[in-house]
Amino acid sequence: MALKLVHLHKSYPAQGGAKPVKVLENLELELEPQQSLAIIGQSGSGKSTLLSLIAGLDRPDQGQVILGGQDLTQLNQRALSLYRAKNLGIVFQQFHLMPHLTALENVALPLELLRRSNPKREAQKMLDAVGLGERLGHFPGHLSGGECQRVAIARALVVKPSLLLADEPTGNLDEKTGQSLSHLLFELAESQKMTLLLVTHNKELAKACKTCLSLSEGALHVV
Repeated sequence: MALKLVHLHKSYPAQGGAKPVKVLENLELELEPQQSLAIIGQSGSGKSTLLSLIAGLDRPDQGQVILGGQDLTQLNQRALSLYRAKNLGIVFQQFHLMPHLTALENVALPLELLRRSNPKREAQKMLDAVGLGERLGHFPGHLSGGECQRVAIARALVVKPSLLLADEPTGNLDEKTGQSLSHLLFELAESQKMTLLLVTHNKELAKACKTCLSLSEGALHVV
């Protein structure tokens, strides 16, 4: 099992002493290795919260997040950060690139933090794979939105994670660029034998996944 969510609960405090706002309630999910899953849902349904819990960026009130057999909720912050760095790749809608680093340096950074050998050589290979082999020395401010997202994809994949998470990966791109990037994302995930979980409002992108689920009323439902 690549990912397993067990009885997941998450709520947030409300203002003025009101009852906490329930976002996820007794949510369960099982995701097989190399499977692709899209999660759709209305704004405010909890999609980003769910992704943050899976990524270990937030902790559930109750329940388990089991990635590759490891329950992330049982790890302390240091162990969780290391496990996430080795096993998870995340692609955000907003790219989240370091503006003062070149494309090559942005992609090499995760490898350097893990003290891997030849980080820049591996980063260059990945940038070649996403079609940016000629843009290694460019800073994010000198790249188009599509190129920035290609750098973000390369950065997410360079550590060869077992699970790739994508949060609205084409949300900030025009339709043509978005389609190109989505094809690239699926091709690379398949070639590197990764499990892919993406959150999206794009129904066409969701259809490209093997499975599509809808998040509503705190739980996942078959579409």
